[in-house]
Amino acid sequence: MSDQELVNAVTGGDTKAFEQLVSTYKKSVFNTVLGFLHDIENAEEITQDVFVKVYETIGGFKGEAKLSTWIYRISVNQALDYLRKAKRKKRFGTLLSLFNSENEVVYQPVNFEHPGVLMENKEKAVLLFKAIDGLPDKQKTAFLLQKIEHCSQQKIAEIMQLNEGAVESLLTRAKLNLRKSLTRYYAS
Repeated sequence: MSDQELVNAVTGGDTKAFEQLVSTYKKSVFNTVLGFLHDIENAEEITQDVFVKVYETIGGFKGEAKLSTWIYRISVNQALDYLRKAKRKKRFGTLLSLFNSENEVVYQPVNFEHPGVLMENKEKAVLLFKAIDGLPDKQKTAFLLQKIEHCSQQKIAEIMQLNEGAVESLLTRAKLNLRKSLTRYYAS
């Protein structure tokens, strides 16, 4: 079934077509979201939110880009929205939850472990993901789409609605920023 046929079937209320859409894109959406959130449970929840959003807005899909590009764009936006909301909550909540009533520290940062990282590389992966989290949103998005989802620069440009030159610039700056950030850990 072509993208447009699938979209038409879902828009027409065909539940089997929507199940096929979810089945086709679930792994990619989950991996994309996990690259941003670093938390499996939250990534699963946001993945569900992505497909709810897809279902609710698929009537507005115009076919100007591939269906996969449109779904990636929704995935990235949902993940970034979640991070922005979490950051706002964290700023306020951290002040309240750092200490208990006896002034003892109770906040412990989450120790993220990506399921695709081998045991012997976990420590390096934690440093890398922390450095990636420090990138500006656009650099982070371009970097994760290229390195985690193996998207071409052309596909990234379509997803981010930028030209390929802008994507190349974002990737170059992301790599430079990561190199700067990680130099202190790997300097000999």
